[in-house]
Amino acid sequence: MMKRDNHIYIGLDLHKFQHTAVILDCWFEKLGEMTFQNKPLMFPSFLEYVNRFLSEGLTPVFGLEDVGGYGRDLALYLLEQGYIVKFVNSSLSNAERNSYAMTQKNDSWDAQCVADVLIRKLPYLPDATPSDIHWIIAQLVGRRNALVKAQTALKNQLHMQLNYHYPSYKDFFSEVDGKTALAFWGNYPSPSHLEGETIERLRVFLLEASNNACSTRKAEHILSLVQTDGEIKREYQTSRDFIIQSIVRDIRFKKQEIQKVDRELKVTIQTLDMQLETMPGIDTVTSSALIAEIGDIHRFATSDKLARYAGIAPIKMGSGGKETMKKTKQGNRKLYDTFYNLAVQQVQVCKGSKIPRNPVFYTYYNQKLNEGKSKAQALLCIMRRLVRIIYGMMRNKTAYIMPDQPKEKVS
Repeated sequence: MMKRDNHIYIGLDLHKFQHTAVILDCWFEKLGEMTFQNKPLMFPSFLEYVNRFLSEGLTPVFGLEDVGGYGRDLALYLLEQGYIVKFVNSSLSNAERNSYAMTQKNDSWDAQCVADVLIRKLPYLPDATPSDIHWIIAQLVGRRNALVKAQTALKNQLHMQLNYHYPSYKDFFSEVDGKTALAFWGNYPSPSHLEGETIERLRVFLLEASNNACSTRKAEHILSLVQTDGEIKREYQTSRDFIIQSIVRDIRFKKQEIQKVDRELKVTIQTLDMQLETMPGIDTVTSSALIAEIGDIHRFATSDKLARYAGIAPIKMGSGGKETMKKTKQGNRKLYDTFYNLAVQQVQVCKGSKIPRNPVFYTYYNQKLNEGKSKAQALLCIMRRLVRIIYGMMRNKTAYIMPDQPKEKVS
């Protein structure tokens, strides 16, 4: 057990370009304050300043709210120097700030609130353990999410622009941003580009764009829809066409970048030797999202703690001797959403065949529904079981094994 009077406490408010540190003793008395640039070159001078307040028998303890972003370099430097570095959840320092009758917000006060939490919660705060592999996976996942978000925005823009020229454009292709569709929009951004185009020439174009997937029927169908819609020629048609072709080029670029990020993610997560993708419904993207949000699985002693971290486990609410368990919106909501989407996939059936993707979870889901639970409650039960399974797979680096289903008795 760490004794509070054996340390001085340094709370840090971290920013992109500079950090502010406030130093307190174990009695919450302010010893000093320093603002320094967020540059590795400045870190030694910061430590020199901290050492001025060290007397015999005292050691410094550093508290950082962010060890994976702006404070990552500083956290790694302090750990390499052999110092104690604690991760202070921002919700704790925010609660400390709001506990005062008169609230204030500035770098110095934020750093002091971190130091206050550091003193009060020292035995319970987790050690800062920035991991390069988990950090880079999180960065790649963030990059992919940004590309997907940008691609979705571009797709919406394409819908809007196409509606001006092709009222029936949604009937042309199954996906407006599919490979063949993008080739068509890029070559024929408006009906004027189809003037004089024969069914045969359009068929040849579509065959090449779709790798021989589209036939004469598709060419006839498109030309028929265009003729039925009619054409309204507008001013500045060249600029209108340019907008569509520009959006098409941008969508293609985003798709290519997403594929490159996916390949990089696949190679990177393989270094962890995880086998999450052996479970139905988990691909490289889902596996990366789980690893990025969970981080080092060994920081969770049990699957119950992982469930609480994800906000899946209910919390106990009580007063006056009465207690009840209630669903919470606390926890890591990104991780919660990942488990929710995974749970939905476990109870889905394959198109056409109606065969469950995961018979075990499908049976369990229907069992919960028959017990009177709602669909949302049944999915939450599946999420809880998924947490236990994912926890075991990540901790032991094992593959998913589909349990044997009991055979139905033939009457």
